[in-house]
Amino acid sequence: MLVETESKKGHDKLVEEVLTRIEVDDLYVKPEKCKWKVREVRFLEVVMRLDKIKIEEEKIKAVLD
Repeated sequence: MLVETESKKGHDKLVEEVLTRIEVDDLYVKPEKCKWKVREVRFLEVVMRLDKIKIEEEKIKAVLD
């Protein structure tokens, strides 16, 4: 699950709401797999940053060569 917002305050509020809904619906997350307030995320072989999204280069190296 990825959560992104334009402001820190809005992000904290949204994360709190998501975690509350997870608890209410008897779901769970593994804390050791969670990352909080990061500037870059690798997800499904894609690198997402604030300024761009790109595919991991080692995954497309054969195509580029």
